Amino acid sequence: MSTEPESSWQSQSQSSSGDTAADAHPRGPTSQSLPRLIDYDPGEFFDELVDENSVARPDVEVLVEMINQISGENLARRQRAIERAMYRMGITFTVYSDSRGTEKIMPFDIIPRVVPAILWHHIEAGLKQRIGALNRFLSDVYGPQNIINDGVIPRELVDTSKDFRPQCIGLTPPNGVWCHITGTDLIRDSSGTVYVLEDNLRCPSGVSYVLQNRAVMKKNFPQLFDASRVRPVNDYPARLYNTLLSMAPEGVQNPVVAVLTPGVYNSAYYEHSFLAQQMGAELVEGRDLMVKDDRVYMRTTEGLQQVHVIYRRVDDLFLDPEVFREDSVLGVAGLMRAYRAGNIALANAPGTGIADDKVIYAYVPKMIEYYLGETPILENVPTYVCLDEDDRRHVLDNLDTLVVKAANESGGYGILIGPHATPAEREKFGELIRENPRNYIAQPTLSLSRVPTLVGESLEGRHVDLRPYILCRSPTDVDVIPGGLTRVALKRGSLVVNSSQGGGSKDTWVVANPGEETAST
Repeated sequence: MSTEPESSWQSQSQSSSGDTAADAHPRGPTSQSLPRLIDYDPGEFFDELVDENSVARPDVEVLVEMINQISGENLARRQRAIERAMYRMGITFTVYSDSRGTEKIMPFDIIPRVVPAILWHHIEAGLKQRIGALNRFLSDVYGPQNIINDGVIPRELVDTSKDFRPQCIGLTPPNGVWCHITGTDLIRDSSGTVYVLEDNLRCPSGVSYVLQNRAVMKKNFPQLFDASRVRPVNDYPARLYNTLLSMAPEGVQNPVVAVLTPGVYNSAYYEHSFLAQQMGAELVEGRDLMVKDDRVYMRTTEGLQQVHVIYRRVDDLFLDPEVFREDSVLGVAGLMRAYRAGNIALANAPGTGIADDKVIYAYVPKMIEYYLGETPILENVPTYVCLDEDDRRHVLDNLDTLVVKAANESGGYGILIGPHATPAEREKFGELIRENPRNYIAQPTLSLSRVPTLVGESLEGRHVDLRPYILCRSPTDVDVIPGGLTRVALKRGSLVVNSSQGGGSKDTWVVANPGEETAST
């Protein structure tokens, strides 16, 4: 990599097509004219930036040219400056188990992940289909339970889920939508095929990093950004706010929206405060609210003010001590009474966590077929349900090749990556599965796609996933933000991308088709 400044290449090719497949570019440069990424070995994995010969894939040639022209020392210097700026801005998360200190910045990698337009439209269609089926499932499972009565999903799986809330049976959320805000984790395998790895419907986190990653990249690489025709994400707070306003009780002229946080010691508190500030909404804790006559009020210096919509970042069990955990001090007594009365809207609706259960996840393709009569656009990762005797036998016989996950864990915890585990670790998980088979699923160990990542002053391939964010205002009004949180496993060979396990993040650039809006600097 040379040390030429960014401005030296800003006038180079800016016209590559954005409506092509990830590995085809019929209207743009030929493969012979595409640049090669210097001093980078993609290895034997599917690399999203370059092909097996380190030649730029379509839509990323300007980015590859920039990387080739900026020295590794310069890239590392810029990255350190960005991370210092993030820390000064308070862009942190909390790792309670780390004895070296709980307050961390999410490590940021300066090389963006690029998603071609045609691939993004495939992802977008698949996510809209999926959230449509999941919302119908939630209405059904807390209502007539037709999917259970028809034998599509075993009743035992629902009744034994730790996140099934009998208290929510009979609820009717605003607009018939249970899940208004979703973060769905996607991966690509060795062929580049996109799979859904996990659904996050309760309190999906991470969107603040999407917005801040974009802000620092635009500031540090303005010409590159403009040349790459990247779709915007900065309007997410406005889209989120409009989604919340659409949920307000009927007849309310000027709805008051609040973000309910567990407080400053929560691992995602930065995000709660950031989103409230960006939306112009109130940031409240449970102690700031009270219920009177089945209406929710906020305590202010001028007296009580009614609240009409709550974006809650508090888990179900702590929402209302009258209904869930009676020892909770994070929620609001009477909140569920106000909710059932239709005087307050909650995003997401209580009870959505059952759709996060990793065992229920295995049945989402069947939900799509059952509720929509459609073939899934985005497939699940092949999944073995350990409660099933045949599946369990296969898992126990092949622990050395499988990834085993606990049904209700997150953050990279409760997971066994068989090929990287010791015999003792595999034996321990085998015992756990035999003791409680309902709590475990297993999946094949996929060769996750990689993206060039700055390690020291050189580039190395690191595995990534992607969490796009979906806003749902009604069954027919679903909005997928063009991009999402790319998480990267910074440790060589690691498949664990979670920030609590040492993972970092990248800015995600979705390429715009002709006529689509692009982000400006």
